[in-house]
Amino acid sequence: MKDPMELSSCAVGVRKPRTKSAQLCTPSHDHLPAGQLPVYGSAGPVRQRKQQQDPSSIQTTEFSNLTREERRRRRRATLKYRTAHATRERIRVEAFNVAFSELRKLLPTLPPDKKLSKIEILKLAICYISYLNHVLDA
Repeated sequence: MKDPMELSSCAVGVRKPRTKSAQLCTPSHDHLPAGQLPVYGSAGPVRQRKQQQDPSSIQTTEFSNLTREERRRRRRATLKYRTAHATRERIRVEAFNVAFSELRKLLPTLPPDKKLSKIEILKLAICYISYLNHVLDA
């Protein structure tokens, strides 16, 4: 059998664009399975597709007799959901860390580049706000 990329455009499963030099298939269609005739569309042969059941309809019938909580639990157990959730969580944590670093830049410490934990940043911010209120009141 020929290399699949060298078959004509009516070969099943080949997605090679036609060029002027591309050969049209032979009238015998010897590259198709026995007994299968090519189906021609407006732009040439069209590959016949098997009728497949929609995966979402399988899922709805599978989940239809479950409680709302069980459906939620199963949906959250899918790889697609976990991946999306992990991405959302990563973005949330990054935004959280950026906010802490911006707050840290506003707080005076000695030395100025001292590494502080998040709780230390919050406590220092509370003390600094109290100090600024005291300065404004005086």
